[in-house]
Amino acid sequence: MAAPLDLPVAALAAAVKKGDVSATELARGALERIREKSALNAFLHVSEAPVLAAAAEVDRKRAQGEPLGPLAGVPIAVKDALCTTDAPTTCGSRILTRRGPDGRPGGAAAGWCPPYDATAVARLRAAGALLVGKTNMDEFAMGSSGENSAFGPAKNPVDPTRTPGGSSSGSAVAVAGGMASASLGSDTGGSIRQPAALCGIVGIKPTYGRVSRYGLVAFASSLDQVGPFARDVRSAAHVLSAISGADPRDSTAAALPAGDYAGACERDVKPLRIGVPEEYFAEGLDPDVAERVRAAIAALEREGCAVRPVKLAHTHYGVATYYIVATAEASSNLARFDGVRFGLRIEPERASLVQMYGATRDAGFGAEVKRRILLGTYVLSAGYYDAYYKKAQQVRTLIRRDFDDAFEDVDVIATPTSPTPAFRLGEKVDDPLAMYLGDVYTLPASLAGIAGISVPCGTTKARADRPALPVGLQLLAPAFGEEKLLTVAAAVERLAAS
Repeated sequence: MAAPLDLPVAALAAAVKKGDVSATELARGALERIREKSALNAFLHVSEAPVLAAAAEVDRKRAQGEPLGPLAGVPIAVKDALCTTDAPTTCGSRILTRRGPDGRPGGAAAGWCPPYDATAVARLRAAGALLVGKTNMDEFAMGSSGENSAFGPAKNPVDPTRTPGGSSSGSAVAVAGGMASASLGSDTGGSIRQPAALCGIVGIKPTYGRVSRYGLVAFASSLDQVGPFARDVRSAAHVLSAISGADPRDSTAAALPAGDYAGACERDVKPLRIGVPEEYFAEGLDPDVAERVRAAIAALEREGCAVRPVKLAHTHYGVATYYIVATAEASSNLARFDGVRFGLRIEPERASLVQMYGATRDAGFGAEVKRRILLGTYVLSAGYYDAYYKKAQQVRTLIRRDFDDAFEDVDVIATPTSPTPAFRLGEKVDDPLAMYLGDVYTLPASLAGIAGISVPCGTTKARADRPALPVGLQLLAPAFGEEKLLTVAAAVERLAAS
């Protein structure tokens, strides 16, 4: 029998409500697992005192017969890009950590403490969730492997010598490693879907505007989205229900209520039409990944889905377009980290130019963040704006139209999530372009602002150079089409288990 902490989210919340397990017991169990698996480096900060206090409050409410929220007692981890009042928020960066007496930056525990909660975090608290800590990530969400964290990379629980994916690396590891029942990540160009695929769990990138971005430290404001990780589709659906909805503090949050996401997981997949774009099965796709993805699509067809080809002609422009649009927005968003409002504080007596550069070398941005700021500033500069940024926005419109046209004929599009399974830590660090191409299948959906999910669809074959590794199937639906997405994802999950 599974330990209580390993139950699906809904079953765990139900067990707490019935008194079969206490929230305090679950909190202590999660904290113990985090300690046991500290070598995976999933967490930058563990909220031991706050989570135990929250668990005691859940237990008090239950004992007194007060109503409990839908996630009462469920341990959930939060990416360190989301603001929390009871834990530091560092975005995996030295620039948001305080310096010690020696002038050197401290660790993540010495990070900036926000005066408010992100809306998604506040909604989890309101639902009764136990927020166990802040998870590791690529610095300011810029990366595809977790290796850009200033505090060292998180490690894939399937094989700790391999990347868990990025930038929401720690959030994926926390769930895959059993340290939390679910977690929140952020997805700008694939940073939920890609680590979900590489770790063998479920990750949802909601439609842009489905979940409030208030309190999410911005990377690229027209692309960033908050979404959940979980070990099964229905659990991810429950968390998505809790965090979705309009928010008066975020003008980009759609004025739409959450859908019946858990109910969608039980619906019949038979009438749905599945589109398969051949552009996503081109050169560079690992043969084992292609085989597992095509097998999952074939299983859906046997289940009664109509499978048909679709054309997404501008897919091959996705990487170039994304790395112009996203870096341009990053160069603007990160201009606030100037050492005055956030970041390094330099005492007047140490503020000579030479000393300033010496003091900031270890406390400033890492190499990848600098690279993207420089690229973004360049494409926005006079003489290059029209040639690069304006052109990228025009191509972005073409990519969005490709999806609009495809969704006239199909309900959901099925593709690989990542072209390869998890690669070795350090394998691509010195080749930024190879790293960027790891998101080639997730970037177009982000540019279009549509809904996406990665769901496990098997593993690669074990070989002499690598063990069997998880493969993710990416499903895409039109904007605010999360219910159809979850219906198909749940069917994939059931068929894979049968």
